[in-house]
Amino acid sequence: MNKHINKVAVIGSGIMGSGIACHFANIGVEVLLLDIVPRELNEKEKAKGLGLEDKAVRNRLVNDSLAAALKSKPSPIYHSKFAKRIKTGNLEDDIAKVSEVDWIIEVVVERLDIKKIVFENIEKHRTPGTLITSNTSGIPIKFMSEGRSDDFQKHFCGTHFFNPARYLKLFEIIPGPKTSPEVLDFLNGYGEQYLGKTSVVAKDTPAFIGNRIGIFSIQSLFHAVKDLGLTIEEVDKLTGPVIGRPKSATFRTVDVVGLDTLVHVANGIAENCPEDERLELFKLPGFIKTMVENKWLGSKTGQGFYKKVKKEDGSSEILSLDLDTLDYRSKKRAQFAALELTKNVDRVIDRFKILVNAEDKAGAFYRKSFAALFAYVSHRIPEITDELYKIDDAMKAGFGWEHGPFQIWDAIGVEAGLSIMKAEGSEPATWVTDMLAAGIESFYSVKDGTTHFYDIPKKAMGKIPGQDAFIILDNIRKSNEVFKNSGVVIEDLGDGILNLEFQSKMNTIGGDVLAGLNKAIDLAEKDFQGLVVGNQAANFSVGANIGMIFMMAVEQEYDELNMAIKMFQDTVMRMRYSSIPTVSAPHGMTLGGGCEISLHADKVVAAAETYMGLVEFGVGVIPGGGGSKEMTLRASDTFRKNDVELNVLQEYFLAIGMAKVSTSGYEAFDLGLLQKGKDIIVVNKDRQIATAKAHAKLMAEAGYTKPVKRKDVKVLGKQALGMFLVGTDSMEAGHYISEHDKKIANKLAYVMAGGDLSEASYVSEDYLLDLEREAFLSLCTERKTLERIQHMLKTGKPLRN
Repeated sequence: MNKHINKVAVIGSGIMGSGIACHFANIGVEVLLLDIVPRELNEKEKAKGLGLEDKAVRNRLVNDSLAAALKSKPSPIYHSKFAKRIKTGNLEDDIAKVSEVDWIIEVVVERLDIKKIVFENIEKHRTPGTLITSNTSGIPIKFMSEGRSDDFQKHFCGTHFFNPARYLKLFEIIPGPKTSPEVLDFLNGYGEQYLGKTSVVAKDTPAFIGNRIGIFSIQSLFHAVKDLGLTIEEVDKLTGPVIGRPKSATFRTVDVVGLDTLVHVANGIAENCPEDERLELFKLPGFIKTMVENKWLGSKTGQGFYKKVKKEDGSSEILSLDLDTLDYRSKKRAQFAALELTKNVDRVIDRFKILVNAEDKAGAFYRKSFAALFAYVSHRIPEITDELYKIDDAMKAGFGWEHGPFQIWDAIGVEAGLSIMKAEGSEPATWVTDMLAAGIESFYSVKDGTTHFYDIPKKAMGKIPGQDAFIILDNIRKSNEVFKNSGVVIEDLGDGILNLEFQSKMNTIGGDVLAGLNKAIDLAEKDFQGLVVGNQAANFSVGANIGMIFMMAVEQEYDELNMAIKMFQDTVMRMRYSSIPTVSAPHGMTLGGGCEISLHADKVVAAAETYMGLVEFGVGVIPGGGGSKEMTLRASDTFRKNDVELNVLQEYFLAIGMAKVSTSGYEAFDLGLLQKGKDIIVVNKDRQIATAKAHAKLMAEAGYTKPVKRKDVKVLGKQALGMFLVGTDSMEAGHYISEHDKKIANKLAYVMAGGDLSEASYVSEDYLLDLEREAFLSLCTERKTLERIQHMLKTGKPLRN
């Protein structure tokens, strides 16, 4: 199906509709967002003398909804200017405009009768061949298209986005009885390539895949928590990051989503799945019913499983709900021996076997919950899908799980999982034992760098489709390893391109990482054509190893510290001035030293969700790995296009001085951290390494030549330094910054002004690097800097002193 999506119409502007509209705007699509016309004036409209016929009134609902969405945190939009791609209107005056769009997405209230009325109205204006989909979270697709034309039904299906649409990757596609296979294939590809989603084609069953399994998992915990004598804090401790789930874990997640939303979906499953073997678990336990009656629904009503209160001294406290008494009490710290056993196990996938074998209350919890989950997902095939990997994909993309149920089962061992299930009184589907009887011992395997899964109908392993556009580093790390130390792995990506992958904790940058990066450049210059610096962890890098800096500074090993900083500077400059093209692939948190590495690559292929910034001020220093130099250079390059040189330099100075972090890859262009015309954004992070490789290869084939070192960086000397010093004096006098903040800012000012030169001059990068390193080292001798670093190491939060 050769179709191009240039314009979409979104019908319904609630939280979900506005979020979907914003995400299409994020990827460059023009959006028409429509909603109903108000039937009465509000007080503001009456005061202005407006009538029901005025456009401002008729579009009030849609405009207010979109405005609220754009103000929400986290933002649904990559960049504020992208909101201009969204035009608003109403379903009476503007419905005819749907004839101009390529795709119509219905996102109105979850009532079949209302949806059918909307579709009847849309069909009067829809151009034949236009895609028409519903964002329903559970209403059967087959009922919605009844009575519509053949062309409508051929182009109609469910497209279920998860909220928030920008951040959650799951995109469920649910065919109707007459949906064209070409439409399904198109949407599957479009969701992945353009929307950056994990596309999952699901069967038309209640709650589809993600919510069917996700709600079961939560309901199962609701029923087990009191039996096991666990508090809500303990359950959240056990179901959070320790097993690769979001920090909000279980009960905090329910508070955020809304207990009423969860209850609505659970009730829908209970009413529409009478043959479900675990039907009793979808019935609400007594404490949930009481919470719903009391309207303790979570964040939307001010209290749920947790409640934030003000204490007498004015400070805030978060209370927890006691499930036995249903009274709120102070939070209790949750501690388990089982979790202590996994403290030094960095890879989440390696923790599951330890946790299910633990002998404490946590071990009992994991055995009970995983036994129930494994049995349930095995019985959902072929009901909700024929392929087991789709269940894992849905849970990872829709609920933020690092690993899906079948991947966890594999990690524990399929046989071991069956033993746990038997002990807990759970029975798997017969296909699992049939698989083992046939000599296949796992649900997944890796072959030639691609992931294969157990294909149940074929009773054999098969390749998961759609992997050709991806490079999965987990699949090639062992087979394609070229070099490894404690900080990095260097892999051969093929076609003459190497990849350097950080392997340190949180991908922090220390001596081993820098040695590995130098080694990668050595190898690439000798036997390869290009180098990618990228990984597929949660974050690219949180920055330099500040613990190492702290120890050197405390021990007053200033010569060693100077050498360490010089090594960092030399390494990033080697990235800039090597004989092969270097491409950085940042994503997630790309802070401090991680940002500095990206700043010095020949090209950056950033994920849309890249949170990038030079944040060293938070620990009492300036960027010392080439960042201060590079921002001065980039300001200088901008001077040529702008006569107000001091203003330009000030913007780059403030990006560092205020420790600004982009909220997306697109915002990083505004901060000068990415460069227009050179660096690019990839919406689907799964494609990032393959895209970076392609660009490195293209640059090499185009005849890459080692750049000439820059000696033409324009610095403004005393003119700029004076402006900065006056500014920091004023900020301190106004109590906006501390005395130590002022000292750090003045050191940065000295570097970015090029020192106290009497007039504007042209200097080399090496000159600026020397100034940068001298300023960094001098700040490391300050007691207050050491206090900041120590506080950051202890709490993970910056200290202002």
